[in-house]
Amino acid sequence: MKKSSLWSLRLGFSGKQTSAIEKLGLEKFLKQSYNSKFDTALPDFLQDQPKTTLELKQIREIIKTSDPETKKEIQKKENQATAEFKKWWIAKMRNDEFPLRENMVCFWHNHFVSTSQKVKINYWIYQHNMILRENAFGNFKELTKQVLKSNAMVRYLDNGDNKKGKVNENLSRELLELFTIGIGNYTENDIKNGAKALAGLNVGDEGAVYRKNIEDNSDKIYFGKTGNWKADDLVDIIFEQKNIPYLITRKILKWFIYDNPPEDLVTYYGDYFRKKNFEIQPLLTKIFTEEYAKENSGNKIKDPLVYIIQLIDELEVKDFDDAMIALFLRQQGMDLYNQVNVKGWDGGNSWLTSQIYLQRNNTSDLLCSGRSISKKVLNTMTGEDEKPKIEFDKIDVKIDFDSNGNNKTIIAQLSNRLLFDVNDSMQKDMENLLKYDFDPKEVHANFAVIRLFNYITKLPEYQLI
Repeated sequence: MKKSSLWSLRLGFSGKQTSAIEKLGLEKFLKQSYNSKFDTALPDFLQDQPKTTLELKQIREIIKTSDPETKKEIQKKENQATAEFKKWWIAKMRNDEFPLRENMVCFWHNHFVSTSQKVKINYWIYQHNMILRENAFGNFKELTKQVLKSNAMVRYLDNGDNKKGKVNENLSRELLELFTIGIGNYTENDIKNGAKALAGLNVGDEGAVYRKNIEDNSDKIYFGKTGNWKADDLVDIIFEQKNIPYLITRKILKWFIYDNPPEDLVTYYGDYFRKKNFEIQPLLTKIFTEEYAKENSGNKIKDPLVYIIQLIDELEVKDFDDAMIALFLRQQGMDLYNQVNVKGWDGGNSWLTSQIYLQRNNTSDLLCSGRSISKKVLNTMTGEDEKPKIEFDKIDVKIDFDSNGNNKTIIAQLSNRLLFDVNDSMQKDMENLLKYDFDPKEVHANFAVIRLFNYITKLPEYQLI
């Protein structure tokens, strides 16, 4: 696989950025990614959704006194907004000229997990998502402070139940275990005293605020320091600890390059991260430029986002419904805004169970044969004996190949952009599909190359980048 194709898949979600990486060079491509603009206007689907605590109270009162039909209508409206929210984000991933920002938003979304199923308020999830977008390449410490005081996180980790004299440790524990320093680098007393420092931090109109009547203003000992600590103080103290850079550096390496990051690289990049005062942009630049120079393809299983967006882009499908991408992701275990637990998606081998592999192959079969996927189709993709027996919408599919080439040059062309490795057996199979007498100018040549592409998408090697 060409390096530009490989890193287009790693930094974005498909091969669309290949030519930009080749034209600009990686460093300029990264700079333009960091400088990319994004829309900060509130999306239309959230305009009528409750935003302030007063509006939420009013909605609750309406639900209490409403008949079943009205309650059902309110819930339907909420569900529609949630579905539109997923489509809104997927469209950004697919259409941004420099999608690295959205890839980083997705990374942070899986690091600072906060699910719509638990939070329930779409506007709070949107606020959380925008914090991640605005700070995607910023400072890790400042991002942690903002997320810690977001309504979504306070609701998701039950800090509304954390009060002076009756603490809830959820937010305090995950701040240490999953968000910053990791297991083995703190004590149970740090968790308990951190919870006291966070007591009374509850949802507000634009972000979480302390409620004076339930906050704890006593002195607490946190990592050996004594004071009347609050949320920002906790983060400042955590970021003074020796092992702070390594958990996040390991997760970045895993998200982009290695399912099992070598520990020497975790330490090497982590130490650099500390020297740069936890600025994310220089860390990413160092990781990407140094890893780009190495031969390290095939060390990471494609996540479902990369798999489906690459498939759609390679087949040049027009006007593909982003709602179907959202549904495909849910079936593959990558439901946006709805991770199974606070640890987030595991990645790695969990992206290639036998059922997920089968669903991927069935989806490729459908699209390569010019049939669209729908909710009904995807809901029947549960086993080999349960292939959907329904009507399909037809779609136009085509694939980019050199119409002046021959079977071997076209096979090489597809291999170079799709496969990290090709062995003799695979080469032989591909030459049997696209035979020596193949005429690339023949009227049905596109279909023959799509059959070759369909074969490639089912190879284990295609699942790796």
